[in-house]
Amino acid sequence: MKKILLILGLVLLPVLLCRAQVAPLKFNKNGEFKIVQFTDVHFKYGNPASDIALRRINEVLDAERPDLVIFTGDVIYAAPADTAMRTVLACVSSRKIPFVVTFGNHDNEQGKTRAELYDVIRSMPFNMQPDRGEAESPDYILTLKSSDGKKEAALLYCFDSHSYSKLSDVKGYDWLTFDQVNWYRQQSAAYTAKNGGKPLPALAFFHIPLPEYNEAVTDENTILVGTRMEKACSAALNTGMFAAMKEAGDVMATFVGHDHDNDYAVMWKGILLAYGRFTGGNTEYNHLSNGARVILMKEKVRTFTTWLHLKDGEIVDKTIYPDSYVKDDWRKRP
Repeated sequence: MKKILLILGLVLLPVLLCRAQVAPLKFNKNGEFKIVQFTDVHFKYGNPASDIALRRINEVLDAERPDLVIFTGDVIYAAPADTAMRTVLACVSSRKIPFVVTFGNHDNEQGKTRAELYDVIRSMPFNMQPDRGEAESPDYILTLKSSDGKKEAALLYCFDSHSYSKLSDVKGYDWLTFDQVNWYRQQSAAYTAKNGGKPLPALAFFHIPLPEYNEAVTDENTILVGTRMEKACSAALNTGMFAAMKEAGDVMATFVGHDHDNDYAVMWKGILLAYGRFTGGNTEYNHLSNGARVILMKEKVRTFTTWLHLKDGEIVDKTIYPDSYVKDDWRKRP
């Protein structure tokens, strides 16, 4: 019996340590919380073309010193999938920075299922991902505590946007399901009720852009900051996640990847629809130098500052939500 307990202890200890080392996420004493978004690393273990991706990740982490890192999909692009995933995540884990991963459409094409990769991620120190239970890759919420640690102050929704359409007569990429929309609505309503009926400031992260990304850029009244060199490769069907977010009133912005030649942010009906910056090397198409998006949230207010961090510390497209994306009244200018 003692031998069995010892073996179980040795098996469970690494997992317990991974969870125990991560302190609750919270705004700092200055009321700020910084997130770095890496996307589309398309890492190939042992391929020199991926070296630039690791260099950029390390440069950004050293310079920005974020409170949290979020990878929004297509982290790996070749077998061995587990070794590749660990190599990329080690850049963050070795610095003791909390992190999570939302999958893209290519991650589970490298010899490992989403469930297997999720477990690999969970095995890395400083991951913030919950136990997946019976799900292959669950949606989840990260809560940010107030600077005094006494209450929930903001929410980060993390969704799995899946891969490809499963309907034979609908081609292209998959969509967020009705179950996911309903889950979001229920979670948002519960947190709003707990906060006295006032929605908490929230952001959402996933891989494949919503159809509204294409709708927004066709309106000449929208303000777009950044580079758009391709159409948003969204799902062919719209299941209403954007409408749910608009009605709930908590989500200020969504951050995606998927389209390597886009890094823009565009305001659409009060919600900022943003891309990260392609982080990978020349293992997949790209016409933008690689980098990352940085998001600096502010406590107690529905605002954040965001910018792109590129090679050698270059900072571009720094904006403030919502002020940078709202047209002023020219008649009221001095």
